[in-house]
Amino acid sequence: MPLDYLRDPAEIYRLSFETIEGEVDLSAHSAAMQRVAVRLIHACGMTGVVDDLAYSEGAAEAGVAALQNNCPVYCDVEMVKAGIIERNLPGASRLVCTLNDPRAGFHGKAAKNTRTASAVDLWDDLDGSICVIGNAPTALFRLLERLDEGAGLPALVVGLPVGFVGAVESKEELAKNPRGTHFITVQGRRGGSAMASSVVNALAYLATGKS
Repeated sequence: MPLDYLRDPAEIYRLSFETIEGEVDLSAHSAAMQRVAVRLIHACGMTGVVDDLAYSEGAAEAGVAALQNNCPVYCDVEMVKAGIIERNLPGASRLVCTLNDPRAGFHGKAAKNTRTASAVDLWDDLDGSICVIGNAPTALFRLLERLDEGAGLPALVVGLPVGFVGAVESKEELAKNPRGTHFITVQGRRGGSAMASSVVNALAYLATGKS
């Protein structure tokens, strides 16, 4: 006998978001940030993540505008890139991950840093971009260093590195001093590729009028 479970994907999504909105009070956030928060909760299955959500005022709106302006979306790892639904991006926005560029490994060894951090040095059009970090704290630290060095200013930094070494500290540094850019992060150890990509997916839906 087949198991009894819901099979309609549209209904699964509807009930999921209905459950989230019924369990979490999001009224303190803007309409755009509410959609980001719902997607974040949906990605990790933890309603309490909203309590650690931190962002600059107008961050979600800035991300939507950047996508509508066809900005590049830089991803620290391929899993973040794969989690973003590219067909939903408006206009000519493109996804870029430079982790597997051979130069990243070479420069990483030379700089005595991680390959993921070195890959950030290959993000060549930061001005007005969206930078999405869902794996490596060193990538977020390196991005902030690049901003200190005078690199172009992203429209939005989605800083959601995960883990036990550097994740908390890198996100704290982003929130404490975002270097003039907008940011969205989740304080603490939680983060990861699915959560990071969910933020961009929420912004893309808003940018195209789908959500």
